[in-house]
Amino acid sequence: MAFDLVQYFSDQVKIQKPQLLQQYDADSRNAYIQELNALTLGKLIRLWREDDNKLYQEIKTLDPLYIQEVSRHLTTSVHNQSELPKPELEHGISEILSLQLTELKQLDETGNFGSNGLKELLQGQIEHLSGQADDWVWSTNELTELKGSKPLPQEELSLDDTMKEFNQMLHQQADHAPVESTVAAEPTVPGWAKVLEPVVAIAILWILYCAASQMFA
Repeated sequence: MAFDLVQYFSDQVKIQKPQLLQQYDADSRNAYIQELNALTLGKLIRLWREDDNKLYQEIKTLDPLYIQEVSRHLTTSVHNQSELPKPELEHGISEILSLQLTELKQLDETGNFGSNGLKELLQGQIEHLSGQADDWVWSTNELTELKGSKPLPQEELSLDDTMKEFNQMLHQQADHAPVESTVAAEPTVPGWAKVLEPVVAIAILWILYCAASQMFA
């Protein structure tokens, strides 16, 4: 598994750029930083796929005009649904993108990554980015294979709601249970037995008559 640049960059933004988005409360600021961090890093991965040599040179030169161009493109994208005002959004993207490129340059120089090493490192961030942002982020930076990776929030049920569902389930089960009949089933009499009933009665009477005749003979 590749080193987690997603978390590393997010931490570095908070350490190196404490003034960025400081007007927001801590939770909102962290959420915005995470969102913009995923947006810009995902864009770098996409740009590397399109032209790895060009991006590698941009990492080495850190051209401010290139950073401005990429930031403007992400800010004005029709897919961008960030709640930040446009000026704050573009400034935030530019600041975080600049930090990411600077950190990648330092990693390349200190670790002797080279083009192939950075390629492997960047491509390995897909698994770390998965689930980190809403779909509009991946549509904006064109890393569309990550769309749908963020799990949907599930509503937590209270204890009362849980017990209501449980009782409802029991009632439904009882309503569908088969009702046992308390009436004993009558034995089925074959049709031929009813036909022979008179014959049997005559035979019994004949036997009784013969027995009585012998007694009084």
